[in-house]
Amino acid sequence: MKSTNLEIYDVIMIEPSKHLDERGFFMESYNQNVFDNIVGKNITFVQDNISFSKKGVLRGIHLQSHPFSQGKLVRVEEGKIFDVAIDLRKGSKTYLKWVGEILTEENLRQLWIPEGFGHAFLTLSKSAKVCYKTTNFYNKDSEKTILFNDPKLKINWEQFDLDIIISDKDREGLHLDEILDTL
Repeated sequence: MKSTNLEIYDVIMIEPSKHLDERGFFMESYNQNVFDNIVGKNITFVQDNISFSKKGVLRGIHLQSHPFSQGKLVRVEEGKIFDVAIDLRKGSKTYLKWVGEILTEENLRQLWIPEGFGHAFLTLSKSAKVCYKTTNFYNKDSEKTILFNDPKLKINWEQFDLDIIISDKDREGLHLDEILDTL
């Protein structure tokens, strides 16, 4: 596996090795020892999630507050997404900065998003099946939603020239100023 720390250093792009032959391919999508070595600590995943989205669906910006914060290992099983991680860790050098990466079924990349980050993605293909592991269980009472187009973040969703489809819950997300004190 190849790994690359992104502009926000703790967010890591992981590229598993793909072994091709005339039958198809084999890939080890996750190995606890290799992953822990890449992130520099022991990580325990407790939940696997799958979402299926149509083209133009934007999910997020979601996070869970302490003590239910979640780290996420995100990958695309089918399709293509623009995946975004927003640093919400107070005191971090990259506080309120974000990184975005294209994840596809072809490039097989995975994005490690540590606890303390907001997460969102936009479906770029006809549809996408997104799979992600989490380090904590979902807790409805600690769930937070930041407005996907908060002007302070300046995430350029428009660069993809799509009619964005968003849930009522995400459309009614809070502005950063309204949520930062609750994290």
